[in-house]
Amino acid sequence: MDAEVFVEDVAAVVERAAAEGISHIIVPAIDLGNAGAVVALANRFDAVFAAVGVHPNSAAAWQDAWIDDIRELAQHPKVVAIGEIGLDYYWDMAPAEKQHQALARQLELAGELSLPVIIHNRESNADVIAMLAASPLNGRERPGVLHSFSGDWSMAEAALAMGFYLGFTGPLTYKKADELRDIAARVPLDRILIETDAPYLTPHPHRGKRNAPAYVRLVAERLAELRGLPLDEVAAATSANGRRLFDIDRRQPSADSRQSMSDHPQDSLAN
Repeated sequence: MDAEVFVEDVAAVVERAAAEGISHIIVPAIDLGNAGAVVALANRFDAVFAAVGVHPNSAAAWQDAWIDDIRELAQHPKVVAIGEIGLDYYWDMAPAEKQHQALARQLELAGELSLPVIIHNRESNADVIAMLAASPLNGRERPGVLHSFSGDWSMAEAALAMGFYLGFTGPLTYKKADELRDIAARVPLDRILIETDAPYLTPHPHRGKRNAPAYVRLVAERLAELRGLPLDEVAAATSANGRRLFDIDRRQPSADSRQSMSDHPQDSLAN
């Protein structure tokens, strides 16, 4: 939601999400350059929380010294995760060794800070699972989520065995996504998150248009249909999962802390 396509109407986007019953929004960073903007959004809106990290497609120039900057950003009270991090062999925007280095260091940091991770994976199933298995997050109570899950059932099983949640986005509603729907129907309901990945992966029937948090309702509706459950039950379960994974209830700012963050909007932001 810090993307250019939201600059003109971000407040209205948050309002529309609230009107659809969306109570919390988590906006992940993709690099150190936009992490400040993501945290600023969390300062601006009570419903918005942030994650900070370096995306694999931003890892070409990775330096281990960046971990200190991410650690500083993560001290902000509304930063709830390290992310979006992971591996991406599809776009090939960073050498694999740099992606591995960045992911390994950020997994270590998440373990150090007891924060969950938001994991990006594209055409890197085996390596993502191997690195998660070797990380300090394996087996923890709140290790993280495989964001916009696109793997097969064996990957889902491996992630679930380590304690991870699986996130489902707009593709769950796409005509040719039968395998993904089969997986979403099998995953335990208490380990599912629903997501939008706005402004991308817009669900049917709005595919091709800008995605937005309000459309997560469409993902919830499709998930409820797949599992033969009432929408209210799926919405309540996935909302509880998100609050539990990201420890949202403990982090919901009080009136005093909101005023403090407003008075000092750049606190904990790296230059």
